[in-house]
Amino acid sequence: MAGFETYQEYQRIEEYDEDSPPGEEDLLIHVPEGRGDPWHHIKNLDNFFTRISFLTLLPKNGFACMVLSEMFELVIQGNSWIIFLLIMAAIFWLYRLVKVICNVLSYWEIRQFYIRALKIHMDELCNFSWQEVQGRLILLQREHPMCVQKRELSELDIYHRILRFKNYTVAMINKSLLPVHLRLPFLGDVIFLTQGLKYNFELILFWGPLSLFQNKWSLHPKYKRAANRQDLANQLSRVILLSGLVNLLLCPFILVWQVLYAFFSYAEVIKREPGSLGARRWSLYGRLYLRHFNELDHELQGRLGRGYKPAAKYMNAFVSPLLAVLAKNVAFFSGSVLAVLIALTVYDEDVLTVQHILTAITVLGVIITITRSFIPDEHMVWCPEQLLQCVLAHIHYMPDHWKLSANKSETRDEMAQLFQYKAVFILEELLSPIVTPFILIFVLRSKALEIIDFFRNFTVDVAGVGDICSFAQMDIRRHGNPQWMSEGQTEASVYQQAENGKTELSLMHFTIKNPAWQPPAQSSLFISHVKEKLQQDAQTGPAAPLLLSEAPLCTSLLSQDSITAPESLLASVLSHPVLTASALPARNRFFMSPSSTASAAASVLASLSSSHQPHTGRSRSHTLFPSRQHHESHMYNSEAIVGESMSASDSRMMSQSRSALASEFASAEMSLHAIYMHEVHQMKAHHAPGVSPAPVPMRDYSAPQTQPSQPATLVPATSGHLGGWAEEEEEEEVITSPVPDQTSRGCS
Repeated sequence: MAGFETYQEYQRIEEYDEDSPPGEEDLLIHVPEGRGDPWHHIKNLDNFFTRISFLTLLPKNGFACMVLSEMFELVIQGNSWIIFLLIMAAIFWLYRLVKVICNVLSYWEIRQFYIRALKIHMDELCNFSWQEVQGRLILLQREHPMCVQKRELSELDIYHRILRFKNYTVAMINKSLLPVHLRLPFLGDVIFLTQGLKYNFELILFWGPLSLFQNKWSLHPKYKRAANRQDLANQLSRVILLSGLVNLLLCPFILVWQVLYAFFSYAEVIKREPGSLGARRWSLYGRLYLRHFNELDHELQGRLGRGYKPAAKYMNAFVSPLLAVLAKNVAFFSGSVLAVLIALTVYDEDVLTVQHILTAITVLGVIITITRSFIPDEHMVWCPEQLLQCVLAHIHYMPDHWKLSANKSETRDEMAQLFQYKAVFILEELLSPIVTPFILIFVLRSKALEIIDFFRNFTVDVAGVGDICSFAQMDIRRHGNPQWMSEGQTEASVYQQAENGKTELSLMHFTIKNPAWQPPAQSSLFISHVKEKLQQDAQTGPAAPLLLSEAPLCTSLLSQDSITAPESLLASVLSHPVLTASALPARNRFFMSPSSTASAAASVLASLSSSHQPHTGRSRSHTLFPSRQHHESHMYNSEAIVGESMSASDSRMMSQSRSALASEFASAEMSLHAIYMHEVHQMKAHHAPGVSPAPVPMRDYSAPQTQPSQPATLVPATSGHLGGWAEEEEEEEVITSPVPDQTSRGCS
């Protein structure tokens, strides 16, 4: 009982946050002045003293040893791999978070610019085409100068600023300067260009801390002088070596990231659609090889999108009989087993409890899907030349040796480099962290001097724009090719010429896509020359009404369904050689004129030109816009009459429809020009084989010309390889064009 009374005298002590006795507030404590150290008044002395004893008494031998021991704990533990992946995921997430915040702030600024400056609200933006937005930018520059160095901005100035680095890359791919062509043992010649390799190219050349550009619009002045080109090449070689070593050190981390990214990106797609790996896509190299100078991303995407189906049909036309037989039998066996398993699961659902039965069903389904892609369509007609011509109508570029060789497996393999399987794309991206360092160290370094010469010789300073690639100016005199309808107008040597008619086709594309652009005098002269040649060839070709009447889709051109009208124009040209050949006796089909496609394209283009009206004081007979046609076109007159009775919103929708239709007609017109110019180029190459012109010496564009320009010479088509890129003179090249086999033309 006494013990209980003693227990009653104890009272519960209240909890305190700090290590101090109760009732301290009633005491007067004198605290001596001391240094303002963080440990002057420590909140938790227990923990502090424990850490002191831990550092002093335990056998860790000091701070450095303890830190190093803790770091190794992350490596030697069993869950270190998971910790490593989590750290990488956290770093990537933080990087994306910072990037998202910066992008949102940038988008908000652009949104305010659209609303306040361009007077375009966000809900109306989808109704405006790029040409309309660009026109408002040009008008805004006149009222409120955005560019202080230049009063008037042109469409080409805006494109130059958007595509400054992209035009350089397209030019280097065109001149075979970037090392994307590799020769590998057992594989032969391959093209390897991935996102990682492309990122390193841009980092080294354009926007990295050691790049050639001192800012986003100006090349460093030292790269514009030829005096120290060798020293600059050695410096660039060291930068490339450093980049390659960094890629080599980071290879394990990048490889892990690539595997994780591929898994999370494609695992669900492959599970849902196993055949998606057998689908094709335009490769990164193909997007650069097929891109015009001054072509925006949405323009390129739309053009390649229209060429996807013809390209897929062409690639699917090549079938291996042995592979087809093997695929049919594997599909039959897999389908039989799968049918039995499904029937058993329907009869008794307990079958699903059998081990690995679901895995077997899934694997069999994947096998069937893959093998079906190798089984040809029994209704397919073998017509490779016609299919390849349809592809050319949209992609606008193809090597010369593809002509009349569309039925060869070599042509198909080269086309596969531009139009690759998605599975090949994924595999290349996974191998990129391993291959990229070796390409940088052993291949790109050897081209350092050529890269320095390229940027010095092909960089020009444009007022109000800055330094740009001279190829992007689409100057026929400086970079034209005599075999691409620019004979007598160009002074370019083989070194200065753009390959595959890139200058001429880019000029036609930009002119058609931007009808309000005022081209320079030399460009206008070239366009006039093309127009005159079109009129001459149209006189010897078939009549345009006859072409339209025999086209498979000609009825759509005469109906109210104007959406298919541009495709009908292409169909009328592409179907003409086949229809002409089918009307001839079998023994005479081989003697059909090879220029039938060119004459058909010339007839359609000439008929379109004759129905145009001049606008803005200048006749633009090479551009087609439905709203500028004569009253003979009842299709557009009916739209105009209906548009007068519409409200403002309906009128805007009609304007949007007309804008989309005009864009489709412009694309179809450019496709016809591409077909026509390729046919004319092929005829010139075949009629003048083995011509060996004297090379034009290289000149410095920045220096004034004191001597009269040399006359243009006929230069045969080259393979696009640059060789040594010598400064003083270039080696003379002799290329003999073989006589094509006329028997391969037509369908079989």
